Amino acid sequence: MPKKADAPARPELSYEQAREELVEVVRKLEAGGTTLEESLALWERGEQLATTCQQWLDGARQRLTEAAQEEKTNS
Repeated sequence: MPKKADAPARPELSYEQAREELVEVVRKLEAGGTTLEESLALWERGEQLATTCQQWLDGARQRLTEAAQEEKTNS
């Protein structure tokens, strides 16, 4: 089977790592007590982590869709 040219690069962090760090970022933001600058930095990091998680989920969805299509083709 040929390699797909449009396959997105995998994020540096695993889904689980990104999710756990995101949970920690949210916990810190909800707890408060940070400066505006720290809060903004946490928010930006949270956005990056959320994007990473979404990339993993989108990739998994794409793989499942492709596997289902391949199964239909081979049936």
